[in-house]
This record gives sequence, C-alpha cells and structure tokens, in this order.
Amino acid sequence: MSAVNITNVEILDNPAPFLSPFRFEISYECLDSLKDDIEWKLIYVGSAEDETYDQQLESVLVGPVNVGNYRFVLEADPPDPSKIREEDIIGVTVLLLTCSYLGQEFIRVGYYVNNDYDDEQLREEPPQKVIIDKVQRNVLAEKPRVTKFPINFNPENSEHPENSEHGEQPAELDNAAVDDQEQVPPPLDNQSE
Repeated sequence: MSAVNITNVEILDNPAPFLSPFRFEISYECLDSLKDDIEWKLIYVGSAEDETYDQQLESVLVGPVNVGNYRFVLEADPPDPSKIREEDIIGVTVLLLTCSYLGQEFIRVGYYVNNDYDDEQLREEPPQKVIIDKVQRNVLAEKPRVTKFPINFNPENSEHPENSEHGEQPAELDNAAVDDQEQVPPPLDNQSE
C-alpha cells in the first residue's frame, strides 16, 4: 500500500491557449508521516517517437509530509514551442504528472492533450508554418491514465520492505477507462482505504 494517494486532480483553465501556463489543483492524502519531501513534476511529451523532445515544465518539492489530507495548485509554464518539431505541435500528445519520494517515482498520471487551431478556417486549411498564437490546447481531463509503482517509503527498514512487488499497477482516476483491458475503481474522491 502506498503512503501517499492522489485523491483528485482538477485541471484549471482548460481548454486554454497553447502559450498559457498550466494550473493543476492536486488533492492527496498521506497515510504515513514521511521524513523527506515528495517531488511533483509536470512533463510535456513533445514527440511520440523521440523522448529528447520531452520538456519538464515544473518540479516542486513538498514536505516533510505528515499524516493527513493536502491540496495545492501546481502552476507550470507552457512548453517552449521552439523545442518541439513543427509537425508535432498540432495534434495529440501527452502530459505527465508524476510524484516521487527519495528519487523513486511511485505514481504517474498521464493525460492526452489535443492541440489545434481555435479558428475553424485554420483547422480546415492549416498554414504551412504553425501560428502558435492561434493554437489552443485541450487536456482530456476526464480520461487520465494512472500508473502506480510500488516503492519502499521506509528505506531505513529495508529488511521489511513495504512492497515486495516490482511491477506497475495501472488504475484510473474517475470512471473512465483508456482501453477494455483496464480495471476501473470507483471515483477517487469517494474512495476509502
């Protein structure tokens, strides 16, 4: 069982212009007191074929964290369009929200993001060069993909590791499944451990 669980993520100001900052309201619970900070990161996937185009938009440390419920707003600058290939700006990509403890990632929330022109004429007849000021992003907030990784939250007790499994555990926020093979738990805001 994880010491930290995300209970809700709300994407504020969505849809928004491509060049607007991202704002995520993150609610989470801590079931065990943690001596060190947890790290939240927001990563924009710039290309499905080449991870060198990925951009870390923000990284924040929160903690030390005591038992209880928490909520904060994570704000991040938009991706730098000059670091994205022109052909990858318009279309669907992925935004990753991750959380780590002591350098061990234990949760990853992935969102599809659709970038397209806000003007119908530009959508029908796109210009050869992207007009970034006319691009709107829409994070598909209702269909996140949540992956949990078991980690040892208490490395000083290494003879009794908290988790003996070494694989990922897919789950979902809310009631939306990405494909037919996933199991969908009840909505996180009603979930109890």
